[in-house]
Amino acid sequence: MSVTSPRHSSLFTPILIGGSIILLINFSLRASFGVFQIPIAQDYGWARAEFSLAIAIQNLAWGIGQPIFGALAEKWGDRMAIILGSLLYAAGLAISAFVTTPGAMQFWEIAVGLGIAGSGFGVILAIVGRAASDENRSLALGIATAAGSAGQVIGAPLAQGLLAVMGWQSVFLVFAGLALTMMLFLPMLGPGRPASPAQLEDGMGRTLIRAFRDPSYLMIFAGFFSCGYQLAFVTAHFPAMVTEMCGPIASDGLLASLGISTTSALGAVAIALIGLANIAGSIGAGWLGNRYSRKYLLAIVYALRTIAAAAFILMPITPASVVVFSLVMGSLWLATVPLTSGLVAYIYGLRYMGTLYGFVFLSHQVGSFLGVWLGGKLYDSYGDYTLVWWVGVGVGAFSALIHLPIRERPAGLAATPA
Repeated sequence: MSVTSPRHSSLFTPILIGGSIILLINFSLRASFGVFQIPIAQDYGWARAEFSLAIAIQNLAWGIGQPIFGALAEKWGDRMAIILGSLLYAAGLAISAFVTTPGAMQFWEIAVGLGIAGSGFGVILAIVGRAASDENRSLALGIATAAGSAGQVIGAPLAQGLLAVMGWQSVFLVFAGLALTMMLFLPMLGPGRPASPAQLEDGMGRTLIRAFRDPSYLMIFAGFFSCGYQLAFVTAHFPAMVTEMCGPIASDGLLASLGISTTSALGAVAIALIGLANIAGSIGAGWLGNRYSRKYLLAIVYALRTIAAAAFILMPITPASVVVFSLVMGSLWLATVPLTSGLVAYIYGLRYMGTLYGFVFLSHQVGSFLGVWLGGKLYDSYGDYTLVWWVGVGVGAFSALIHLPIRERPAGLAATPA
């Protein structure tokens, strides 16, 4: 696949716009799963850990699928990866609507996770990164990431609104239809010419081996773990946590005046507020990544996340603290994505960015698996989320530190672009 980009080009290209819309749809569906936590558990009498494990498996499948779909896009073309991802996403959601056992739900979330991988960050950011000029690349990655956050603004409230008028099974079917609409925007992404067999044989395997021998790549890999842990835990469990642990809404006149009268509604709105704040956060991170060291920016983001999470759990959980935390955490939410993907592209080149970032993202999703699964497991054991929250604080501090020794300079691992 060609990796050259114009030296000077406009920022808002059809590729950036089309890729952003696909990410918006992808993440609007994915970000809604926490809203289903209580309805599904109540409908079937499942323990909280059962649906949590399903979401955890979805996140792990997403992570495993990311380097696979990155390599598929680089070998057979971007469109093939996105079409297959959209079909798997829709099929997994549609079939999940008819399951009646935890095991079946957990099995079909594998298809959902693979579908997210095929139409998500790894594939789309590689397309956007290759198409952008050097001076626009980091900001373009930030804008595409912000589009995912815009989906988060839409997804959780949409799910909550649909649940008010129909069962969760019907909502899953509606979302399956929405997953298929991602394919409508493929023409905006261009032809997506795959790499030749000679290019793949000459470059991909060698680049991967040398990257995994590079301590900086391994530090990027390890550091992204906590991002996945924190984000997946909050997405899956924060609505339920707010529903059960937050003080009464009646004590907050502003929220009541906005029509937010229950803690369950506040939980869904909290996810939307995180996504709303992260639109600015992701774009800001992309803008800063063009001007300052990405590794230091990542260390700052993880440190601020750690402080915000510790402060939230140490104070009484009130409607006001939920709103403030959501806005603060949201501004840092996916700020790591344009910085991490941009760091991978800068150090290791653009040709195999999708595959290299895909493996880094696998670490993110291992963290996601543990964040979601431990959230449900420890909730069932202790009756609240306090312990798993503090684990997230600890791994966030780890990530802030491990980015500091990264050597932020081109490594010359990739073959010369065609």
